[in-house]
Amino acid sequence: MTPVAVGVSAAMAGGLALGCLADTRLYGIDGRDPMTLVCVSAAITLVALGACLVPARRAARVEPATALRYE
Repeated sequence: MTPVAVGVSAAMAGGLALGCLADTRLYGIDGRDPMTLVCVSAAITLVALGACLVPARRAARVEPATALRYE
């Protein structure tokens, strides 16, 4: 999840910095709308968490001695 946190924070900073460029093309919403930034960041984080959860649960079910013996 560390790369996700770095990516989301970089995207949030970029979105805030470049949001003023989108202001001319948007109607009725600010280019740096905080609710949009928070919702998109939360959605990306939840999808990444779901993608990390499946392999983590599978790895947690493996007996450590079996995993070491396999190597």
